[in-house]
Amino acid sequence: MPHTPAVGRRHPGVTVAALCFGGMAAALTQTLVIPIQSELPQLLHTSAANASWVVTVTLLAAAVSMPVSGRLADLFGKQRVIAASAATLLVGSLICALSSSLTPMLAGRAIQGLAMGFIPIGISLMREVTPPHLTSTAVAAMSATLGVGGAIGLPLSAWIADVGSWHALFWVSTGVAAVVLALVVLVVPHVHDRHEGTVDVPGAIGLTVGLVAVLVGVSKANDWGWTSARTLGSIVFGVVVLLLWGLFELGRRDPLVDLRTSAQRPVLMTNVAAVAIGFGMMAQSIVVPQLLQLPESTGYGLGQSLLAAGLWMAPGGLMMLLFAPISSRMLDHLGAKITLMVGASVLGVGYLLATLLMDSPWHLLIASCVAASGVGIGYAAMPTLILDAAPPREAAAAVGFNSLARSGGTTIAAAVMAAILTSSTTSLGSVAVPSETAFCLCFVVGAAAAFVGVALAATIPSRKKAPEPELAPVAAA
Repeated sequence: MPHTPAVGRRHPGVTVAALCFGGMAAALTQTLVIPIQSELPQLLHTSAANASWVVTVTLLAAAVSMPVSGRLADLFGKQRVIAASAATLLVGSLICALSSSLTPMLAGRAIQGLAMGFIPIGISLMREVTPPHLTSTAVAAMSATLGVGGAIGLPLSAWIADVGSWHALFWVSTGVAAVVLALVVLVVPHVHDRHEGTVDVPGAIGLTVGLVAVLVGVSKANDWGWTSARTLGSIVFGVVVLLLWGLFELGRRDPLVDLRTSAQRPVLMTNVAAVAIGFGMMAQSIVVPQLLQLPESTGYGLGQSLLAAGLWMAPGGLMMLLFAPISSRMLDHLGAKITLMVGASVLGVGYLLATLLMDSPWHLLIASCVAASGVGIGYAAMPTLILDAAPPREAAAAVGFNSLARSGGTTIAAAVMAAILTSSTTSLGSVAVPSETAFCLCFVVGAAAAFVGVALAATIPSRKKAPEPELAPVAAA
């Protein structure tokens, strides 16, 4: 067996904390540049259309990296690939910190996005490095980092950009990544979890091309027009490539993604539900900050600065982490299926509350905390359902594919919410801003997506929990 660090072996809580910190650091990159997004064209000496890719390229790279990194982790060991993801985050952050033009910035942001594979691999590793009584809490906490990192990233980035140079955002990210890499090397155990197989390079290329084409078409639809040739061509081309990729994968002995496992009802319905719940998570992340920042002169805007809006949003993200012990108890006593249904239901209720609580920041804070709690519960349940159904040799790849489904939901949500907000506007001087009706409709659509997730989760076959095997006593050395 490979060497296992003493710290990770004797103190699994330290390992869980290190992995969760790394997950939050990777997720933070998703919102890192939001506070300076409007200034990017000037800062990078480019057009607004080109500068928008600084955000988009990270999302695309993250979507591709999660299933690919998961498969590599199953083949070469999870701790090794997690360490590689942390090193990738370090390199990408350093490139961005040294960049002052578009091309190197896009390269660095893409490399940062590749580090998002850290989260699904960390989730799948939890069962191997924690005792049974800690596993559910560890999985729940690691799953929550996807939302927590994004939630705390907005106010943190706004504050850093406000008190220092915009390059400071990436220097801080570089320092955090260096700490994550050191923690992974020092306290995350090396376990004997490699499995025989080969790297499916053609499969990785096909998945990358298909995903990027579809996600580019969806994410740019509001800029290009939903019926434009570029939008439809990109989406159709991506779908065709993904269909061909699926046929190719079915004939592979060692596929990148085992589609036969993914087609099993527990895995398939969990992944479909993940799209709906991912949609619900992103909807509030887009809509609530805009409502908070609209001027009070509109009659419904709340007149908050970007930093203040981020601070109003942060407690919702932290609720996801605080709910990890509660999610753990629900997983142990109710099972993952019921827990997922409860989480999606709470998310839907949060959105319905938001339609009634739009008149002040603290009212929206309550609705956001309720919705975020539902996301935290649902995100804790999904990996458990996947890990229960997928064979151990495909655990990381299966969790990575589930994370991809969630990412697909967030991408669709971003496009749909933008379309709704621009479909009904009111004049603010010479500027058109979303109407109050548009914000209400966004919340209703978010609630509908969450309740669709409840219905989808209800179709997942129930699984009886097997009794834990008794461990043989270990003789003293």
